[in-house]
Order: sequence, then structure tokens, then C-alpha cells
Amino acid sequence: MRKIIKRSVALLLAVVVAFGMTGCKKKQGKDEVQRYAWPLGTSSPEDTVTQLYAEKFAQEVKRLSDGKMKIEVYPNSTLGGDRELLESCKDGDIPFVVQNTAPQVTFLPDTAVFDLPSAFSTIQEARDAVDNPNFYSKMEKVYEKGGYKLLGYADQGFRVMSTNKNIKDISDFKGQKIRTMENSYHLKFWKALGSNPTPMTFSEVYIGLQQGTIDAQENPYEVIVSSKLYEQQDYVVETNHLPHYISLIVSDEFFQDLPKDQQKIIMQASETAKEYARKASDQRIADRVKVIKDSGTKIVKLDEKVQKDVRKASEPIYQEIQKNISKDVYDAYLSLER
Repeated sequence: MRKIIKRSVALLLAVVVAFGMTGCKKKQGKDEVQRYAWPLGTSSPEDTVTQLYAEKFAQEVKRLSDGKMKIEVYPNSTLGGDRELLESCKDGDIPFVVQNTAPQVTFLPDTAVFDLPSAFSTIQEARDAVDNPNFYSKMEKVYEKGGYKLLGYADQGFRVMSTNKNIKDISDFKGQKIRTMENSYHLKFWKALGSNPTPMTFSEVYIGLQQGTIDAQENPYEVIVSSKLYEQQDYVVETNHLPHYISLIVSDEFFQDLPKDQQKIIMQASETAKEYARKASDQRIADRVKVIKDSGTKIVKLDEKVQKDVRKASEPIYQEIQKNISKDVYDAYLSLER
């Protein structure tokens, strides 16, 4: 079955690439209309901020170019998972990709800076950090070195924890079996809190919570509600341990081959889409918090002491990430920290 799926994805990608050849492999004249749309791939479902970000970008590109530039959004891993999308984007086969930054660490080690836990108290602080011109320019170079052009960061707010245990003290994290993403820094963070982190395929999380295979999990509010994970939990704890950043990137080779006026349109469209996605995220989080509260699941806000204890316990992760990434990137990201 896996081989059949891989062949199907490869065939679809080949068709998309063939259709996109007119736009990808040669420069367009100023007044030439694309014959086929450029593909933009995501691994996220359609009812997400990721999709809204991608669609708004495509709409703005079309609007600003008076319909001469076209982008087609392919969600839900239609063109491949995160790794396949990154590889295809670098090659220029899928020019545009919108995705969470976590899968990029393997390709771009400096993106591990986004795995620094409990760095910010509010999502606005996190946004200010990535928008900081000094930091952003350094990340542009990181992506460029990897073969990509960075077009901006939106987000889905913070990642939070759902559990059946009320967290009143840092000791309450101890022994909880929590499902996490398969990221070494994420695993070490939860171990530092005394929890027992367990990577698990996301499709198994709901059943895992239902059957008690795991005690807890962590995700943005949007995921917790869309997958109804709150139905199996008594509490959602606002650990706010990591911002869930979403990046918009384009193949650098593809971008540099475009006429200057089209590059300008892409840059302008990406800025508009970023702001739109952030506002949408804030509204959707408020809506999803209400859904959770209405269900009877309690929202827990950590007090200042617990927040400080969590940050203190995270120091070994800070030290490890600092050793593994550029000092300039590390310092620039935290330069606006309280």
C-alpha cells in the first residue's frame, strides 16, 4: 500500500511540475499571462491557519498581478509530507511551501532557535522577535544558504498542553506520559519537567488519550479542537512553551529567475498574507477556547512562579541549542526578550 501511495504522489507531482514548466523554467514577459498555476504545497488540513495563509497569499498574488500570476494551493500532503515538500521546493519543482518550522531543523539547523522553550510570555512578543529586522535578515541568509527564499512567518499561537491533571506546581508535570512531536529538543524539554514524553503518530493520539496509553499531549488550540482532543481531557494548560510558527518559503532559484516586478508582487503579497493569517489565528484561538470551556474542560493559566520554574528547568535545552546553532541567530532571537 505504501508503495502505491508513493507512486501516486510522484505521479501527481510530475503532472504538477509539467504544468508549471512555463512559469518555472523561463522568465515571463511583463504582460505574459501564466498558462498554468504555480503549485504551493502544505501538509496541513484545509480548515487551518496554514491553509488561510496559503490561500490569502495566492489571492494577493493574483490580485496584484491583475490575474497574470497564478498559484494553486495543494493542502493535506497532496504533494507530499513536510520532508518531501522541502526537497521539492529546493529543487524548484514545488516553488512555494507553507509549513511549521519544526520539520525544517533537519535541513536548516539554525531553525532550532524556534525550539527554545518558554522564551516569550505573549504571542505578540514572539511575533516581534521574528519580525525584528536584525533577526529576520539573519534567517533570510539561513534559508538562502539552504536553497530557499524566506517570505515570512505567521503562527497558530502557542502550543499548549492538554491533560487530566491540574497543573498547580512544576512537580505536577512529573511522571505524565505526554505525546510530543518527534523532535529531540521537544523531548528533552518535557523530560526536564519530569514528564515522560512519547513520540506518537498524530492519528493515534485521540485513541491513545481515550485508552490511557498516554496521559497528555501538546499542540496549538486549533489542533486540540479540530481533532476533538479536549473531549478526552479534563484540562487544557496554557504552558505556552513554544510559538507554533508557520513559514512561507519559495525556491530561491525560482524566485531569482522571476522578473523584478513579479518578485515585488510576491514580497508584497506575502506581507499582506502574514498579517491576515495572524489576525485569523487570534480570532480562531478565541473561538476554540470558548468551544473547550463550553464542553466543560477547564482552561488552566500557569501562575508566575510555575512559569519561572519551567523556564529554569529549560536551561539545559537553551545550552544545547546554543551550542548547535549560530550565536548571532540565537542572540538576535532573544534580543527583545523581557
